[in-house]
Amino acid sequence: MKEAVLRLLKEHQPEYVSGEELCKVLDVTRTAVWKHIQTLREDGYDIDARPRVGYLLVGIPDRLYAEEICNGLTTEFIARQVFYFSSLSSTNDLAKKLSSNVVGVSNGSIVVAEEQTGGRGRLGRKWFSLKYKAICFSLILYPPVNPSEASQVTMVTAVALAIAIRKETGVRVGIKWPNDLLVGGKKLCGILTELGAEIDKINYLIVGAGININQEPGEFPEDVRDTATSLKIEMGVTVNRVKLLQAILIEFEQWYKIWLEQGFPKILTKWKELTVSLQCPVRINAVDRSWDGWAVDVDQDGALLLRLPDGQLQRVVAGDVSLRI
Repeated sequence: MKEAVLRLLKEHQPEYVSGEELCKVLDVTRTAVWKHIQTLREDGYDIDARPRVGYLLVGIPDRLYAEEICNGLTTEFIARQVFYFSSLSSTNDLAKKLSSNVVGVSNGSIVVAEEQTGGRGRLGRKWFSLKYKAICFSLILYPPVNPSEASQVTMVTAVALAIAIRKETGVRVGIKWPNDLLVGGKKLCGILTELGAEIDKINYLIVGAGININQEPGEFPEDVRDTATSLKIEMGVTVNRVKLLQAILIEFEQWYKIWLEQGFPKILTKWKELTVSLQCPVRINAVDRSWDGWAVDVDQDGALLLRLPDGQLQRVVAGDVSLRI
């Protein structure tokens, strides 16, 4: 009911809507309308009330509420079901629990949180998340592909996010193999893909992303202050998180469908156009060893091809890249 009240207030902007009309359309009492108005105010919505005039929605809070994400969203199946949380340990962890449920959730559902207290990146690294300043989300997917192809979704996601951020903000985001977005050499976004599968069947695929949006320079922990950035730092203005997330979801659906329908080559071509981690010296840190070399290319499976100092070509399927530009 709260959502219905909000919808009517939005439909009447910038005019007032009378309490009588709200009662009539929603078939509730004036007391019920007032309670829902109060709840919306507690959620951060600025609503003006005037006796014998009605209610006017004056301002919408900077919150990633399901109602705001879905309002005007034009996707076919991505984020048609939204699970919103003010605070969450990890959107990926909850997404895995939801997808493993007996009832299950629909393909393309999204878990979004205003902050993550236990967010993580690849290799178990902690992902810093300041409340109301970032976009942290996880998509639940059930792609009809072989489990061996699942890792390609990381590149699909990187392409979609980079393009959406460029279109929406003008910031020249680049992709670093395999799963980071950089601006001027500093990290803006991390992507973490996790898989639940059998030998020949994907049970679920979770793709999570954490994007630095409106953090100030001094709000990052000291250990990443010199290596992390946000869109606000790069642009000098506050970014509308809901609008950007909607653009990301729309872009992701388009590239995800291209991947399913046309395969990986088109994704890889676009990825190479957007990358900042090829044809340059790099260091690769894997779980059990490291390599220094020249990043030559990415092969048809998404593995990095590294030219070692002795001239040998090393194929790297997993690891953390440090640019040596």
